[in-house]
Amino acid sequence: MESAKSNINGHQNVIVMRHGDRMDRFEPLWASTAERPWDPPLIHDGKVRAFHTGQRISSHVAFPIHRVFVSPFLRCIQTAVEVVAGLSAVPFIDNSKLKVAIEFGLCEILNSLAIKSNVAPKDGKFDFRISDLEAMFPEGTVDHNVDMVYKELPQWGESAEGFRERYVNTLKVLAQKYPSENLLLITHRGGVSTILYKYLKDATKRLVNYCGCVDLRRQDGFGESVDFEVVTSHGVSFREPNVPIHDPVISQSPV
Repeated sequence: MESAKSNINGHQNVIVMRHGDRMDRFEPLWASTAERPWDPPLIHDGKVRAFHTGQRISSHVAFPIHRVFVSPFLRCIQTAVEVVAGLSAVPFIDNSKLKVAIEFGLCEILNSLAIKSNVAPKDGKFDFRISDLEAMFPEGTVDHNVDMVYKELPQWGESAEGFRERYVNTLKVLAQKYPSENLLLITHRGGVSTILYKYLKDATKRLVNYCGCVDLRRQDGFGESVDFEVVTSHGVSFREPNVPIHDPVISQSPV
């Protein structure tokens, strides 16, 4: 990976992003016949949106992405695959050394508010074949030497306090572990919202669209003592009134 001088103007940059358009929100009957109804894939438009998001990141940010960390849920894995392809499709920013790793700390909120009880595993155990998920990425991009921040998934019935602490801690640990690298974290709506509330320091209700993201930055080289600031966001709007925080939102996610 590139050294600390890779960061522009002495800053570390972290983008926290929601996955693309999920199947069960557009095909209501999908879950009734799915083997894993709690783990929907993306629809085609979701993959296209994710690819274009990768292109936008490469075209509009002034820094390369060094590492992508991704939730093990299939919709996030598929989003990451397309984003990586989009990042690589823009020639004037070098993302050729980009590395990818799966991180349990970025997983969906494991309670009935985020995953309906009628589709959740009856025993409360969410199983992921990590090697199969890693095989979806281009050869050479998966970093098998990375240790997860959270070695196990949360227990079913995760509390609001628990998932908020998990998302914030995952961000902090990863940023501290790779202080001279710019990171992209691909997670779920709850993860993006939690980080947004944390670093904007207010509790205003917001909507996070599919592939919506928050761009964070902190001064490089001062460890945990320097906190992140929100630089901008994309695909995020105020709930009331329904207007974007930083940029136009073309369409909103289904409730």
